[in-house]
Amino acid sequence: MIQTDMLIIGAGPVGLFTVFEAGLLKLKCHLIDSLPMPGGQLAEIYPKKPIYDIPGYPSVLAGDLVDNLMEQIKPFQPGFTLGETATYIERLKDGNFVVTTNKGTEHKAPVLVIAGGLGVFEPRKPPIPNIIDFEDKGVEYIIKDPEFYRHKKVVIAGGGDSALDWTILLADIADEVSLVHRRKEFRGALDSVEKVISLHKKKKIQLITEAQVVGIRGDEHLSEVLIKHKTEGDIIKRADHFVPLFGLAPKLGPLANWGLEIEKNAIKVDTFDYQTNIEGIFAVGDINTYPGKLKLILCGFHEATLMCQTAYKIIHPNKKLSFKYTTVTGIDR
Repeated sequence: MIQTDMLIIGAGPVGLFTVFEAGLLKLKCHLIDSLPMPGGQLAEIYPKKPIYDIPGYPSVLAGDLVDNLMEQIKPFQPGFTLGETATYIERLKDGNFVVTTNKGTEHKAPVLVIAGGLGVFEPRKPPIPNIIDFEDKGVEYIIKDPEFYRHKKVVIAGGGDSALDWTILLADIADEVSLVHRRKEFRGALDSVEKVISLHKKKKIQLITEAQVVGIRGDEHLSEVLIKHKTEGDIIKRADHFVPLFGLAPKLGPLANWGLEIEKNAIKVDTFDYQTNIEGIFAVGDINTYPGKLKLILCGFHEATLMCQTAYKIIHPNKKLSFKYTTVTGIDR
């Protein structure tokens, strides 16, 4: 059995930063994640996508942010159980929690922190009957490496930030990029919408609004996309790749059965310290909810920082904790 001070479920950016804040308080951490590597969505879904709202970084690639967080927590030597899902939880008489994974690995700690991002997520798929036949054969729901699309013809469907961002990025990589959206208006950031319209006017991309992708064709690999336009009827486009970006459908998975108070597929917490309805269990990052909640990495960092103060008192009830600035104390290795 693995024993630690703080057991963190989720090794995404917020889970990793929790290790740093806990480490400053000399608390040992161990992380569990169903993915085979740390980083969560940043590593698995969009490692090459730039992030613009991390303080001190005008722009940083998602994968580079993960690398920097891993370097930042290296002095505190956290443990990792990767490629396994936290499935069962038990509270012992002494107050400790025992969490068992789907592979039977047991972990014991007095404090449990859920930093599982969106939880278990699945892509929202368009209602195209044969789409499953072309998955990994020209149909992708997630863009991991933009270079994969170099010199290719790509059709992207969607009207949110992800569809807009990838259209802009792939405009300089793919031979041809077409963005298909069922409305004239977009749900994404205004700046991104303006960039997409500008690229369309410069004929660097094709923008097809009031239309939907209703069919795909090909032999061993995708070769054509059928688009139904509101006024122009059927449009057939040659394509090497079709990327429907309609978001992810988040699910809490096994966490939903742990007795936690759930609201709209998220875990309710107290904003004083982001503790759940179960004493000793905290939730930070996108997986939690409270009035005014914003699903930003930056907010998750803030939540983790405050959470660690209460966690320390649970782990060391007889010790007095005094807050100190790292500019004064440095990092104790």
